[in-house]
Amino acid sequence: MAVPGKAEGEAAARGVPLLLPGSSMSLPVVFLLLSLACLAGRSAALTEGLYCGQQVCYDVLEVSREASKADIARAYRQQARKYHPDRYRTPEDKETAHKHFLLVATAYETLKDEETRKDYDYMLDHPEEYYRHYYHYYSRRLAPKVDVRIVILVTVCVISIFQFYSWRSSYNEAIKYLATVPKYRIQATEIARQQGLLNRGKEKGRNKRSKEEIKEEDEEIIRDIIKNKIDIKGGYQKPQIYDILLFQIILFPYYFVQYISWYVRWVYTFNIKGEEYGEMEKLYLIRKYMKMSQSQFDSLEDERKKIFLEFQQTYKKEQEEEMKKKMASDPRWKRYRRWMKNEGPGRLTFVDD
Repeated sequence: MAVPGKAEGEAAARGVPLLLPGSSMSLPVVFLLLSLACLAGRSAALTEGLYCGQQVCYDVLEVSREASKADIARAYRQQARKYHPDRYRTPEDKETAHKHFLLVATAYETLKDEETRKDYDYMLDHPEEYYRHYYHYYSRRLAPKVDVRIVILVTVCVISIFQFYSWRSSYNEAIKYLATVPKYRIQATEIARQQGLLNRGKEKGRNKRSKEEIKEEDEEIIRDIIKNKIDIKGGYQKPQIYDILLFQIILFPYYFVQYISWYVRWVYTFNIKGEEYGEMEKLYLIRKYMKMSQSQFDSLEDERKKIFLEFQQTYKKEQEEEMKKKMASDPRWKRYRRWMKNEGPGRLTFVDD
């Protein structure tokens, strides 16, 4: 059993206060010391996995806190050459050198970046703010290395390129199909003959081509004429670079202002002033009530649009006639007409209701 006096002497020599059952130290002081001890242990445990762990990164590279980037890079190269695993032969030495080499690399990664080095210096000066240190450490490690704006721009560009080539492929397929339709093929062939594109003399010698080559060239001529003469609308129309996603995003402010001005003009012209709808406005209302997109409605033939307009006018007249019949047979409307005929809104009468 240890002698109390001897234990007190050893504790005093180490600078550690010894609390004995009969000590005169007050209870609040004891509680404060225990709290500080727990806090210190908690802080050390939390910072174990951050940066260089329990070692200071400056000490690992053997540089001071005022060292420049060049000094840190120079110290890293020296330490990396010194502790490279290939310089050692035995497995134990290789393993030890490998651990120290990784520690040197971690210290260099921490100190070579200005922002990371600033966070690390703050941690050295304020070790008690361990939650803040954890947040900054993992936020920088898990943050994307590439700017998000660049990623979005590249993604939009890739989608736009795919959209344009897909659109052009659909347009070419539509042209090939129209070239097989007798109605358009006969017209295109006649135009080509009038322009002298198909009435060529037979070639001789080295310039003579096979029948397949001539047929393919004639087909290409017919397709070109169809491209120039026909106006394809809807989903198979000719691709325009201004309709792809990238230009739609760039021109969005212009389209937004244009839509606001159109909406204000519509409300002022037809809702406030009460003017009659024109042909374009009627077609817009027809497309809206039919729940068709602009490309779908544009793909319709002009004759069908005229039929829609005529049907709309006929439907409006039928609605007016039906309303007149309904109002003529309504008893309330009869009483109102009788009152307008006998008394009217401008007459002054003292007859009780």
